[in-house]
Amino acid sequence: MLQTGGGLGMVAGGAGFTLKDRLELDILVGYVPEKYAGSALSLASAKLLYSPWTLPIKDKWSVKPLTVGGYFSYTHGTINDEEPNQYTKGYYWFSTDTRIGALLGSRLSYALPPTASGYARNLSAFYELGTNDLYILSYAQNRKSLSPADILVLSLGLKLDI
Repeated sequence: MLQTGGGLGMVAGGAGFTLKDRLELDILVGYVPEKYAGSALSLASAKLLYSPWTLPIKDKWSVKPLTVGGYFSYTHGTINDEEPNQYTKGYYWFSTDTRIGALLGSRLSYALPPTASGYARNLSAFYELGTNDLYILSYAQNRKSLSPADILVLSLGLKLDI
């Protein structure tokens, strides 16, 4: 799996496991260069996704019109962690490196020839709109200043089932 955006790194890649073509667990490692974050960031994330339906479109094409899920991510290298005593204890009441979030998206898949052992394979393109605990709390406390668009992040990606 390879994706960009979504709060899991400028680029993130990883592997996952699918159960009954509906439930997926993906483990990703992401990266954000220093030029875009003030310090180079590396992220480790786990996404759990559920897709209740797969609809055939034509020949080898199918779509999962609804995917819902959540994620947990840990960011290493945040600026606040680099310099000891930069901020007084309790200055940040929230975790600066751990996020929990929700996802909503869809996926378009193309069926590839099966593996030698007969397993089905797909190449899929997906999008996910997501948010996280800190964004939701910020929105709840600042509804007059923030819109839902301010707290949503978009990820785009490719996934190869092998």
